[in-house]
Amino acid sequence: MSLLKFESMLKTNSIYFFDLVEFEEIIIHYLDAGKHALAKKAVKLGLQQHPASIDLKLLQVEIYVIEDKLDKASMTLRIIERLEPNNDEVFIQKASISSKKGNHIKAIELFKKALTFTDDKADVWSLLGMEYLYVDDFKNARLTFQKCIKVDVEDYAALYNVVYCFDMEKEHKAAIVYLNSYIDVNPYCEVAWHQLGRQYFILEMYTEALSSFDYAVLIDESFVGGYLEKAKTLEHLAQYKEAIGNYLITIDLDDATAFVYLRIGECYEKLENVDEAISYYKKAVHEDPFLDKGWMMLTNIHYQNKNYQKAAYYISKAIKIEDHNSEYWRRYAEINLKLNFYEEAITGFEKCLALNDASLENFMGLSDIFSFLGEFNDAINILMRAFKIYKNAAEIEYRLAGLFFILNKEKYAMSHLVTAMKIDYDYHIILRELFPVAFDASGVQKLLSDYKKAME
Repeated sequence: MSLLKFESMLKTNSIYFFDLVEFEEIIIHYLDAGKHALAKKAVKLGLQQHPASIDLKLLQVEIYVIEDKLDKASMTLRIIERLEPNNDEVFIQKASISSKKGNHIKAIELFKKALTFTDDKADVWSLLGMEYLYVDDFKNARLTFQKCIKVDVEDYAALYNVVYCFDMEKEHKAAIVYLNSYIDVNPYCEVAWHQLGRQYFILEMYTEALSSFDYAVLIDESFVGGYLEKAKTLEHLAQYKEAIGNYLITIDLDDATAFVYLRIGECYEKLENVDEAISYYKKAVHEDPFLDKGWMMLTNIHYQNKNYQKAAYYISKAIKIEDHNSEYWRRYAEINLKLNFYEEAITGFEKCLALNDASLENFMGLSDIFSFLGEFNDAINILMRAFKIYKNAAEIEYRLAGLFFILNKEKYAMSHLVTAMKIDYDYHIILRELFPVAFDASGVQKLLSDYKKAME
């Protein structure tokens, strides 16, 4: 009624009288609704009718803080503090100003001071807990939010923050103990069961996690997050059909997401149902065309099924979205190698190296292509780059032996062959596969034979 009367007054430019409580209710309503301009008007009119009201002045300070007029807010607070030095709201607002200025330590001190004057400690604890989070003091933040929960067991925001602090402290076992004690008090809280399941999941206690998620969705059958976590847990337990069922429930309850389609696709792939896997991967990229992982899953499944043309099409999609991913470029190189597109394969491996993916496989792949194309010096240069990183790799030494043999540098070839055999004799098969002419040479055969006898 007061609200309608106030808005009618604004429309007609009339002046109506409101008592102090009415003004406070009107202002708080507008602040809660985010209508700051109307709240500001109500404060102005309220102070005109009740100029001595400390409560209205404090609401004016709150608006100043929202508008980032921190100097005006501080000045008004100093006036109020002289009139009421023990007013808890003064210290709460001063703390809010300090927090907004980034001085969280000062804000913590002021909130603590407010606690000595207030009867409503839970609200102040909540604000204090957030300040501890700002300075990464997770222990004190956790203990403060736990006080909020003692006052109101259904303060789920505080519960989430408590668990967040345990996570940041990597105290997952302690979190489990706390959540179990919380559930003893509030056993029908799906949020607590869900968070308990998360902690078990992190510790790879999947059976216990599944049980917790079961309780969460039993309490709230529309709890999408509970079904998602349950499905992920079932995946880890290799119960892929059951996981799919739970993912499908989330689609029934809420809008479909690319993430869910992707997870269902992976489950079908684990079940070796390739057609269904591809179908859901396609749904994922249709839902989110910029989901590079979805294009990559399509790439891999076609690569594994030796459909290299389609794999090439899908990897190009992934790379267009994320061209700084060396994993994608390596797959690009491997696919083009299968298609005998050597220049593209070289580009793929070179991109990997340029992205600082100095894995031995990238060096070997690039070197082998150069060798196949007869670019023996380029192949050697790549191997020498690899040698700077991998000092005792038989893969490098056998390849160098083969290349130097082809280049008629037998002394170098034999030296690298001896080194390679010392590292891993059995790996000499690589010489036979990549450099059969070198392998069949009498000098190489004799060296291999003598070394084998010496080993016996």
